[in-house]
Amino acid sequence: MNVRKIIKSLMMGLMVAGVAAGAGYIFIEKKHTAAIQAQRLEAAKPIAAPTITVSKVTTEDFVQTAAVSGSLVPREEILVSPEIEGLRVRELLADEGDHVKKGQVLARLVSEQIDAQLAQNEANLAHSNAAIAQAKSQIVQAEAQAKEAQAQLVRAEPLKKSGYLSGATYDQRESAAGTTAAQLVAARDGLTAAEADKAQVTAQRREIMWRRSNTDVTAPKDGIISRRTARIGAMASAIGEPMFRIIEDGEIELDAEIVETELKNVKVDQKAVVTVPGYGDFNGRVRLVSPEVDKTTRLGRVKIFLGANPVLRIGSFAEGRIETARSRGLAVPSSAVTFEQDAISVQVVVNGNKIEQRIVPVGLTAGDFIEVKDGLKEGDVVVTRAGTFLRDGDVVRPVVPEAALSEAK
Repeated sequence: MNVRKIIKSLMMGLMVAGVAAGAGYIFIEKKHTAAIQAQRLEAAKPIAAPTITVSKVTTEDFVQTAAVSGSLVPREEILVSPEIEGLRVRELLADEGDHVKKGQVLARLVSEQIDAQLAQNEANLAHSNAAIAQAKSQIVQAEAQAKEAQAQLVRAEPLKKSGYLSGATYDQRESAAGTTAAQLVAARDGLTAAEADKAQVTAQRREIMWRRSNTDVTAPKDGIISRRTARIGAMASAIGEPMFRIIEDGEIELDAEIVETELKNVKVDQKAVVTVPGYGDFNGRVRLVSPEVDKTTRLGRVKIFLGANPVLRIGSFAEGRIETARSRGLAVPSSAVTFEQDAISVQVVVNGNKIEQRIVPVGLTAGDFIEVKDGLKEGDVVVTRAGTFLRDGDVVRPVVPEAALSEAK
């Protein structure tokens, strides 16, 4: 009896377990079917267009510049050295930073030696004048003697022919005429020699006077003294370091270097702005473009004239921006332009949401914008940051940045 009850209980348990398992299977199957249907509904939904930042094409002023850097130098530097050698500096009358005028005395040299030479020359000149006077008087005396001797010879000729004058007397008078004539020639030669001596002494005097006048070292032109190496008591010499360096008219310029690729755009008389750290910006113009490029650094040289300005100091470092071109045209962000090997293009949003790629010629660059010469018009919408993820004909959702909207308002 107990066995039968046990068997019956087991059978009842198996039946209950089977019913429960069947119910669980039906529940899982229904859940799996619902998930598949949800995925199918999600896949059937239309794909949302990607959000793309765009910019409007505007008209802007473009100024293309070339960057340079270098040092401030004099427009023209005058080196002042003594004209004469071997004299010591007695007095200095100018110092660094002084504005000087043409002919102004900057230094004086010791002149006692030259003064002694001048005094000796004056004595020699007086001696030459006396010699000339003596030679002239000798000429007068010789002329009188020659004239008298010639007259006696002329009178003796008819007397000799008539026999009233002996041959010996006639020969004496003829010899006297020849002697006095020779003395006259010698006297005249003496005058020529005395005059030559005087000319030599006069030339020496001019040289001494020139040396005496150059014991005053003067400024050749107006300007500012940038350096003085002269010292009192030092020997002045034209060899070595000059006594003074003068910035002619105080005019300064920037001697700058520029990369080879930009040098071709720089021309004489182009405008430039030079920035000197700590002093600000100064307007200038290109004065010189060197025809040479350094074969080692591949850098060229330009000089930008700044004019006279007491703020500027030669030797200071400065940077410059040369205006090489200017125009007004359509502007797009530089990030919107794609540079490929064979073409330059932008992606334009047409019909409000469709991408159209256009090949465009470009011009100048100013900051973050590039000038577009053709293919666009003002008000067109372009993709701000063009890339390869968009293709011609793609549908997008254009968005204008809030900053651009506020600027437009």
